[in-house]
Amino acid sequence: MLFISGPAGRLESLLERDPESGPARLGVVVCHPHPQYGGTMRNKVVHRIARGARRARAAVLRFNFRGVGQSAGEYDRGIGEQDDLRAALTYLGEQYPGLPLAVVGFSFGARVGLEASCSDPRVERVIAAGLPAGTGDWRFLERCSRPKFFLQSTHDEFGSTAQMEAVFRLAAEPKQLAFIEAEDHFFAGGLDQLEQAVWEILSLVR
Repeated sequence: MLFISGPAGRLESLLERDPESGPARLGVVVCHPHPQYGGTMRNKVVHRIARGARRARAAVLRFNFRGVGQSAGEYDRGIGEQDDLRAALTYLGEQYPGLPLAVVGFSFGARVGLEASCSDPRVERVIAAGLPAGTGDWRFLERCSRPKFFLQSTHDEFGSTAQMEAVFRLAAEPKQLAFIEAEDHFFAGGLDQLEQAVWEILSLVR
């Protein structure tokens, strides 16, 4: 178990790398789903995202947002959680100086990842999986020039294909959208494809 310094206190974290794949070629921070609905860094979707990132020879940092698990602080409606992500990026950048950094978020973590990454020049690209496209104001994406990759289940109850396509149209370039055939928001029946998509996107980082 690893604890890193966050703005609300320590953040429970897990730093992973596949030593058999050779030196890390990028750093990736993975953000988990909604803290108030049981979301943690141990979530099965987060686990598969992290595995796809490691296959792309990334050093992968998962962490629990404030108030989750052994992380200090309290839930802050996605605002303070952006600062938690920035602290995670700082830590990963210090451990692997000179490597490009990427962010991958699932559900609530996708929203946090997008908002923080769009204003953070350290982030080379951001992947949003299972974006809750049916709720919230997404107009900030109109001004986001960070490379953005959206991965959405075909049967996501929190972001239908039509809702996701509407959000995608708002977003500034560069951007890509892919739908993954799956049964629900948690990519049931499509986790292999999700992991593969994460690997493919992160493998393009130079």
